[in-house]
Amino acid sequence: MIAEKLAVVQENINKACKNAGRSPKEVTLISVSKTKPVEMLQEAYDAGARVFGENKVQEIMDKYDQLPSDIEWHMIGHLQRNKVKYIIDKVSMIHSVDSLRLAETIEHEAAKKNVCMPILIEVNVAEEESKFGLKTEEVLPLIEEIASYSHIKVMGLMTIAPFVADPEENRSVFRKLKKLSVDIAAKNINNITMSVLSMGMTNDYQVACEEGSTMVRVGTGIFGERNYSIKED
Repeated sequence: MIAEKLAVVQENINKACKNAGRSPKEVTLISVSKTKPVEMLQEAYDAGARVFGENKVQEIMDKYDQLPSDIEWHMIGHLQRNKVKYIIDKVSMIHSVDSLRLAETIEHEAAKKNVCMPILIEVNVAEEESKFGLKTEEVLPLIEEIASYSHIKVMGLMTIAPFVADPEENRSVFRKLKKLSVDIAAKNINNITMSVLSMGMTNDYQVACEEGSTMVRVGTGIFGERNYSIKED
């Protein structure tokens, strides 16, 4: 069942990229496995999934040693500074950096482990009060502040678009994030690349692909509805 759903999502990505004149190879599918048991992740792995996204540090900690070592883990949820140390040597990328203090903590903990952590700056493009992330005009000042850090590498931007009935409504959100990334890239800031755009979820990933997304975060579309009764960390 999960294998079939994965195949459908990948086919939808392929179609969306074709519509936009892009190669599907430009888009990484992140299987968002939050609240899902290890058995379901293993099923997705057996079907070819290698990149998994989690919202909670505790879930990464619980699942990390139980699953194959070639899995690429992505921290996609809001990250508390006191939890950074637990995942700094386990995740391949942190998508949700939204403050100078968090960036400082990641730099500090990465230095301790002698790693360089790829990060994305989370942007609240739609300025929803319920969401984390910087306003668009706050992004460049933060990037300029942290560009000199030697143990983090800003790879691009991430956004969580509003949940809407018609995914077309989010096209403008994705276009704004893409434009922001292009504007920042044009400044040629040392240690900063804008090669990653993490945007698009189960509801709207096809539109996101058409607008330049390089990473889509799909959970429900692969694993089904989430179980929110699981205790938060």
